[in-house]
This record gives sequence, structure tokens and C-alpha cells, in this order.
Amino acid sequence: MLVYVLNKDGKPLMPCKQAKARKLLKDSKAKVVKRTPFTIQLNWDCENNVQPVILGVDTGYKKMGVSAVSKDKELFDSEVELRTDIPKLLSEKKQYRRTRRNRLWYRKSRFFNRVKSKKKSWLAPSVEHRLNEHIKMVNLVKSILPVSSLVASAAAFDIQRLKNPEILGIEYQNGEQKDFWNVREYVLYRDGHKCSRCGKTNTVLNVHHIIARAGGGTDRPDNLITLCEACHKAYHEGRLELKIKNNKGFKAETIMSILRWKIVNRLIELGNIVGVTYGYITKSARIALGLPKSHINDAFCIAGGTVQKRTGNNYFIKFVRKCNRSLFKANLLKGGKRKVNTIKRAFGFARRDKVIYGKTECFIHGLRSSGYFDIRSLTGEKINASAKYANLRLIESFKTWRIALLPALTDGVSEL
Repeated sequence: MLVYVLNKDGKPLMPCKQAKARKLLKDSKAKVVKRTPFTIQLNWDCENNVQPVILGVDTGYKKMGVSAVSKDKELFDSEVELRTDIPKLLSEKKQYRRTRRNRLWYRKSRFFNRVKSKKKSWLAPSVEHRLNEHIKMVNLVKSILPVSSLVASAAAFDIQRLKNPEILGIEYQNGEQKDFWNVREYVLYRDGHKCSRCGKTNTVLNVHHIIARAGGGTDRPDNLITLCEACHKAYHEGRLELKIKNNKGFKAETIMSILRWKIVNRLIELGNIVGVTYGYITKSARIALGLPKSHINDAFCIAGGTVQKRTGNNYFIKFVRKCNRSLFKANLLKGGKRKVNTIKRAFGFARRDKVIYGKTECFIHGLRSSGYFDIRSLTGEKINASAKYANLRLIESFKTWRIALLPALTDGVSEL
């Protein structure tokens, strides 16, 4: 396993082997500044001789991959799981806000907090968050390695061709919604202006989302069906079950088509030297090297990896939410009562802290005021549902991402 090295001023140098790092620490010539990835900082002036390091970034919707490669070896690689719960949380926030407004008396606005029009660079919150996660990962690698240039994949998806591989020319302009005013009108026409379940026609008809917006559904016709008002109400009250095959949709492809140049341009704005590659180039390089499909292997090929020695240390990084608003909703100064299962800290530990239980590195999933905690691995596997705080040792405080070393991530197929 490589140990990452910073100079006296905190700038990254080339990594070293464990034996050399151990000797530097023993001779008090360095100190530990980060445990995962393990990073030391020298406390004496040295020559800042570094080699060119290329960072490959395999962008993705649910997961991404990064790989830093020098002339003769791979220095860092990681598969990163991105957050996909933003739409659901925003939907819950919207519902709480509407309920609060309907419950309270009208109050005159204290300040004007609305803009007349959105900026051209505006992105939906879920898309903006995914963009920021890609940038955070690049900055994380740059903080431990002297990255000289970056190469990012710019995947382009033709949604029309994904739906109809034989589409050509003017057929792109003659889509399924041509001559219809809006999506609702088209869905009603497609379903024959009758309920898709009971077949009623002479009644009020609603357009129903098969996959709810909060669950990642879209307004595409493939995700919409026609239901009568009675069936629609019964379904949402849980009295009716619809036997409909969920459509996969193209949400991931659409978001990545939006992000592909946003990521590249943002990296350039931050002063990076950025190159661009495409999926077919990465695929041909990966097949030529005989590597299985995964985000880590794709990132290795994007960085120009060929005969370099692989690290064998596959870091798995998972982004998580910063905090749960339920911890702060009760105003204790006004007589509010906080739930007993939503404490923020207990016995010096906080939720999502990285701890050692026995010889196992894990994360605190749930806290109890009694001092017995629920601890789990990074992938969510339960290690102990009631571990006593005295048997835990804190090694890293909570951050917006979790990092663990999982050596078998180069095999298998990764999601987009």
C-alpha cells in the first residue's frame, strides 16, 4: 500500500512505500495528517521533485471512478458512490413547507428573496450536487498527489436512438408527441381517453406517475398512465394495487448529457489542464488490456494507463448527507421536545463517525443515549446492532463522504 506524502508547506509530493514512511515517522521527520488515505507531512525542507501524474475521471450518474497514473505505476484509484436521494429530500421539504403555510396565519414578507429570472448557468439542485461531488473528488486526489493534468470522459447519449435504434434524419422531428399541446393530452390520447385499470370513459380522468417524482420518476410519457379519479385516489390511499411494469426511463442518460461539458468547463475554470475522451475510446482501450467493465478500470484507461503496475488498493468512497434536519426541528427554547432517538452526540461519538470495533473498521449508524450503538460497514452490512461505546475507538470524525479500503472492486460490472 502506498503512503501519500506532503511537503512542509502542505503541497503533495510523490507517494512512498510503507517502510520508508514508518522510518520517517520513527525518526520524527514526519507526522500523520490523514488516516484514509494514509498521508504524512514532512517537517523538514526537501527537494520538491515530482513526476507527471495524470488523473482520469470516469463520470457517472450513480457511481464514478478516478485513477491517478504516473509513468510506471498507478498511484491512486477509487470507485465513488454518489448521492441519489436529493429529489426525495427536496420533495419532502416541499411538502413540509406547504403544510406549514396552510397551517399558519398569513404573514407579510419581510424581505424579497425571489429572482426575476434564473441565470443561464442554473442547474437543478440534484444535478448541481452531482457536479459538485465530481469536483470534490478531483480536489481530494489533488490534495494528496501532484496531479499535472486531468482527462475526463464526456459521454453523449442519443435518447431518441436509445428508444428506436433505426431512427434517421427527419424522423428526429416527428416524435411521439408531435401535434399535441402537452404531455397530458398525448397520454390521454395514447390510452384512448379511458382508465387503464377499470376501462371507464365517462368520468374524470387523471394522469398518474408510475414512478413518483420523489422516487426519481420523470414526466416522460413512458412513466405516465391514465387512471380515473376513483382508481387514482384508491391507489394513493393504499386500497388498490396497480400491476404495471415500471419503465426504466432515461433519467441517468439525460442528466449525464447535461453534465458532460459542465464538469469539464468547471475543472478548467478552477485552473486545471483538462483533456476530453469518449466512451468508445475507453471501451476499446479496456478490451485491449483485457480488463473487466468497472468505473475504476475505465478511469485507469482514461488516464492513459497501459502497462503501469496497478495499486491493488481500491478505495471505495460514499457520499452521504451532512445532517438530518430532524435533529434540529424541535426548538427547546420554546418548549419543544426532541425525540430520544435523534441525539446528535453521545459519549464523545457522533453519527457516521469512523470507529474501530475489535479489529474491524466501521461506521456508527445509530446512536443511543444508553451508550450502545448500531455500527455498520461502508456498504451497509450490519456488524453489531448494540455495540458498547467503551469497545469503540474513534479514528475519524464524520465528513460528507466515507472512505474504506475494499480490495476487490476491479471486478464486475458497474452502474452508469
